[in-house]
Amino acid sequence: MTETPPLWASESFWKKTAIWVTAGSFLILVVLTFDSLSQTTAGSKRVPGYAVINKKIDYRFDKSVNKFMPVICEDEPLFGQALSEEDAKGLVDLGKKTVQSKNCMNCHTLLGNGAYYAPDLTKAWLDQGWVSPELREDLMIKFLMDPEKNARTFGSNRKMPNLKITEPEAKGIVAFLKWMSSIDTNGFPYNFKTIEAEE
Repeated sequence: MTETPPLWASESFWKKTAIWVTAGSFLILVVLTFDSLSQTTAGSKRVPGYAVINKKIDYRFDKSVNKFMPVICEDEPLFGQALSEEDAKGLVDLGKKTVQSKNCMNCHTLLGNGAYYAPDLTKAWLDQGWVSPELREDLMIKFLMDPEKNARTFGSNRKMPNLKITEPEAKGIVAFLKWMSSIDTNGFPYNFKTIEAEE
């Protein structure tokens, strides 16, 4: 008398299990993808719309959630001109495309992704190295257009090469960096001192 092998030892059981696990994993991946897109799209709860560049932005520690959070304050239009959502998107897109075309991530990180030769740019708009909010825009434009004459090495002796960035491209990059500073990055970078920080 031959014994019937248990169900879990049969080939058909494992084939069916593999099909159901694969199908279930695929469905979970689809759901997570749509959820991630809704969380990371401009205009969502964590990623403000592009017109946020018309506002003053800061980054402060919030004790209620125990992490650093972007703080959107009063009006502070970039380059002194309030832009519509569409115009702001155009300027931010120009900056993003310039950052991509100049391969900035070859040296920098954005939102923690990229290379670690140069500083992370996630909150670069808020960096104390820009001296004061009143000088920041002008210093950023000059630095991007001619980094050799406007070097900001912060004691590292690393200098940004001249990437032949035009003034419109530089303004786009500044808009992109300001917009990116408004994103809720779940407390990243941690313990970052902003240009507005009180000592």
